[in-house]
Amino acid sequence: MENPNPQIQIDLSEANLQDTNLQGANLSQANLSRAILRGAKLTAAELSRANLSNADLQAAELSGANLYAAELVVVDLRGAILKGADLIAANLIGANLRGTVLNRADLTGANLIGTNLSNARLRWADLTEAKLIKANLSQADLYQANLSHANLSNANLYQAQFIGASLYGANLVQADLGEAHLSRAYLFNANLQEASLQGTDLSWANLSKANLEGVDLRAAKLKGVNFSRANLSHANLSNTDLTYADLTRANLRGTVMPDGTVHD
Repeated sequence: MENPNPQIQIDLSEANLQDTNLQGANLSQANLSRAILRGAKLTAAELSRANLSNADLQAAELSGANLYAAELVVVDLRGAILKGADLIAANLIGANLRGTVLNRADLTGANLIGTNLSNARLRWADLTEAKLIKANLSQADLYQANLSHANLSNANLYQAQFIGASLYGANLVQADLGEAHLSRAYLFNANLQEASLQGTDLSWANLSKANLEGVDLRAAKLKGVNFSRANLSHANLSNTDLTYADLTRANLRGTVMPDGTVHD
C-alpha cells in the first residue's frame, strides 16, 4: 500500500487489518486511529506523523519502521516487535508496551508519560531527552541504553536492568529504583532526590556530581561507586558496602553512614 500523494491523508480509522502484510507500506500521515492491526506485518513501513491513537498493535511486527512524530496515544503494543524502529518525537502517552521489544530503537525526545513499559526490552535503545514521567519500567531491560537528560521523575523502575546504561543528567526525582541493577551505569549529574534505591545494585556506577539528597540507599550495593562531589546529604547508607567507593568532596551532611552513625 502506497500513498501516491502524501498531502492526501489515507483514512483507515477503525479498519480491521489484523494479520495484514503491510511491509514497506507508505502510510505517512495516515489516519489509523482505533484500527485493528494485531499481528500485522509493518516491517520497514513508513508511518511518520501517522495517527495510530487507540490502535490495537498487539504482537505486530514493526522492526525498522519509521514512526517519527507519530501519534500513538493509548495504543496497545503489547508483545510487538520494534527493533531499530524510529520513534523520534513520537507521542506515546498512556500507551501499553508491556513486553514490547524495542532493542536499538530510537526514542529520542519521545513522550512516554504514564506509559507501561514493564518487562519491555530496550537494550541499546536511545531515549535521550525522552519524557518518562510516571512511566512503568518495572523489570524492563535497558542494557547500555542511552537515557541522557531523560525525565524519569516518579517512574516505577523496580527491578529494571540499567547495566552500563547512560543516565547522564537524567531526572530521577522520587523514582522507585528498588532492587534495580545499575552496575557500571553512568549517572553523572543525575538528579535522584528522594528516590528509592533500597537494595539497588550500583556497583562501579558513576554518580559524580549527582544529587542524592534524602535518598534511601539501605542495603544497596555500592562497591566501587564514584560519589565524588555528589550530594548525599540526609541520605540513608545504612547496611551498605562502600568498599572502593570514592567519596571525595561529597556532601555527607546528615547522612546515615553504613554503621548507623549520622555524619556531621
